[in-house]
Amino acid sequence: MRINPEFADNLKKFGAVDINACYNCGNCTAICPLSEADHSFPRKMLRASVLGTEDKIKTSLDPWLCYYCGECSETCPREANPGELMMSLRRWLTSKYDWTGLSGKLYKSFTAHLLTMVFLFCIIAAAFIIFHGPMTTELTSEGGVKINSFADWKVIALLDHFLLGLLSFFLLSNAFNMFRNTILRDKSVKISFRLYVKELWKLIFHFASQWQFSKCEKKGWYWLFHWFLMSGYVLMFILIIFLLGWFQTEKIYAWWHPQRLVGYYITAGLLLGSIYFMIGRGRKKDEAFKFSHHSDWIFIILLSLMAITGILIHIFRISGMPMSTYYMYALHLAFEVPFVFTFVAFSKWSHLAYRPLAVYFDNLKKSARKVKKNN
Repeated sequence: MRINPEFADNLKKFGAVDINACYNCGNCTAICPLSEADHSFPRKMLRASVLGTEDKIKTSLDPWLCYYCGECSETCPREANPGELMMSLRRWLTSKYDWTGLSGKLYKSFTAHLLTMVFLFCIIAAAFIIFHGPMTTELTSEGGVKINSFADWKVIALLDHFLLGLLSFFLLSNAFNMFRNTILRDKSVKISFRLYVKELWKLIFHFASQWQFSKCEKKGWYWLFHWFLMSGYVLMFILIIFLLGWFQTEKIYAWWHPQRLVGYYITAGLLLGSIYFMIGRGRKKDEAFKFSHHSDWIFIILLSLMAITGILIHIFRISGMPMSTYYMYALHLAFEVPFVFTFVAFSKWSHLAYRPLAVYFDNLKKSARKVKKNN
């Protein structure tokens, strides 16, 4: 097995703290509620990182099965911060799955990440300046703004579908690299097509519920706000991709109409979730918030800006304030597109795909071993 002596130093660029402090006592694994016989993390991953056995880490699902409750770092006698190491390994693995190399650049350089966001922001802003529709001050019969005259939802939906196709290509091809490293390269198991179908429901279940986190004794508010934020964003993504004509309407519905209630849920999820994580990372009281990578801050700041601009669009639109609505709509998309492009396929939000996939792949291996043993 190849050993890379520079691996630990390279991992620091992804957020690792001082993994060389570890002397392999095993306290972190003993206290971890998610550690199993087949997955003795985080100790095994700590040891592999110190030794620099990259291939072993690349073929492992362990970093994705950790949900960073922080108990391992709290009990580490050497302050090697195994919880943060697992988070750093998730970033590193994301960069290894990504064949474009963009993920690694975004994670290793704050400047590169910021410049990418600014560049995409300017592209969207310029597109609105050049191609926007008539900025009419005429209101609807109900007194609302004619938002679709400025940005026709059919045109926006077409661009959304193009972006969806592009991101799906990158994310699915990166997910295939994960599958190749963790399943196809593992010659100890042979997985039948029947097992792939049989275990598929667990992929869907864990994506929707983040149920693995329920095993963590210190999940508390962290899991709730994480799930609230995730569900709000996924719901928004579904609406803007598939139901934009229903959501971006010039008709003013009553506050209890499903269209508005869904919008309120999305806004609450994005805003309250981002505020919770912003406060947590600012206070650094809980173990999971003590160390923040630059991508963590860019992530929650952009989420909060998307939520705030979304709220203002709604207020301006139903209050009959055309120009304010148009400018805020352009600003909202100028925040949203860079966020979606960089985070969904290449950074933090891609974990929403890799985590449930890891649970799915792990169950596939367990089922395959059980079948082999019974035969």
